[in-house]
Amino acid sequence: MGVSLSIANLGKNSFTFSSGDWARQANGSIVVSFGDTVVLATVCASKDPKDKGFLPLTVEYQERTYAMGKIPGGFIKREGRPKDAEILSARLIDRPLRPLFPAGITNEIQIVAMVLSSDAENDPDVLAINAASCALIISDIPFEIPVAAVRVSKVDNAFVVNPTYAEREQSSVDLVIAGTQEKIVMLEGGFNETSEAEVLEVIKFAHPAIREIIALQETLRDKIGKPKKVFPLATPDQELLDSIKDTVNAKLQDMYGLVSKEERETATNSLIEALHEEKLKTNPDITIEAIAAAVEVFEDSFLRKKILEEEKRPDGRALKDIRPIDCCVCALPRTHGSAVFTRGQTQSLAVTTLGTSSDVQFVEALEGEQTKRFMLHYTFPPFSVGEIKPMRGPSRRDIGHGALAENALARVIPSRGDFP
Repeated sequence: MGVSLSIANLGKNSFTFSSGDWARQANGSIVVSFGDTVVLATVCASKDPKDKGFLPLTVEYQERTYAMGKIPGGFIKREGRPKDAEILSARLIDRPLRPLFPAGITNEIQIVAMVLSSDAENDPDVLAINAASCALIISDIPFEIPVAAVRVSKVDNAFVVNPTYAEREQSSVDLVIAGTQEKIVMLEGGFNETSEAEVLEVIKFAHPAIREIIALQETLRDKIGKPKKVFPLATPDQELLDSIKDTVNAKLQDMYGLVSKEERETATNSLIEALHEEKLKTNPDITIEAIAAAVEVFEDSFLRKKILEEEKRPDGRALKDIRPIDCCVCALPRTHGSAVFTRGQTQSLAVTTLGTSSDVQFVEALEGEQTKRFMLHYTFPPFSVGEIKPMRGPSRRDIGHGALAENALARVIPSRGDFP
């Protein structure tokens, strides 16, 4: 038998959370509706941990055209790989949740959010964040801290929570804010130029609504939540930490003054190899990965202390000191525009191409077909960090970082009337 709970007055509709009727084989599942927009979120975890050394969490977000009563366009009528907008929504779900899993979990965990119905008025991405959080806290997966999210716009000089698409078009603010009961954990969106004071004002306006949604999630957990499983945690052995503490801290003091990142990495790798050789004498089974994980514990603590207490970066710079910057324009001879921006050892090549109105990008979305006249594509080739990796099209990271830069610049690009 399903359980449903609702909150009114969070926008023009009520938030309704339902569980028990859908996806019963998943570790946890929730259906969230707002108006006639409905999102199903499910969470599943592997029974055994994986030897990966990190949290193998994947988040999938899918918009089905049937949600709007449509058939996909083109020759192929079945949805294929995720669209850029779906990847961005998946990353939006991932960011506030990932840091709140207990450190050391290596069981595979998958969150799937599917848009089942869309009213073309309310964006399902915020619903998906709330649904994913609720699915996790009612599941038997060890995740204890609920997260909620709202979108805030500013219409007629007043803030609006969970605005419609029409209201967002009139707004100078479009910000998704996610948080816990106590803290804000993620912001994403943009302003048409604003002050820091207004940003803080938006956050303060959003947090009470976030707390309301969290309270509903906690009520649902109290009613139907499963007992939490105990997942083994891949954390460094305390005896190992104690035995290398003095050696590592002494070396870190010397290393964190080296200006070059490459020098610091070389020194860290040499330290790990030396410790591994030493420990093999008494423990033939110890792996270099275990040593590296132990060193990382001290490295994180040391770096945090340096920044918060001494206000020093790893290369010795103060927090407000920037690396040398060099800018070069017209870097390429036959492009419409090009520039190379260099800061320390980091470089970015930007190339601009101008087109006509026939070059706009057509985007098929649930709320209808749209066009984009400004596109920013970001790539992070492996050679930029001296690594070897297969290059098979843009990664999710490429798409996410490109959207971040595009959102920053789109608001200052001349309008079609000024620059057709």
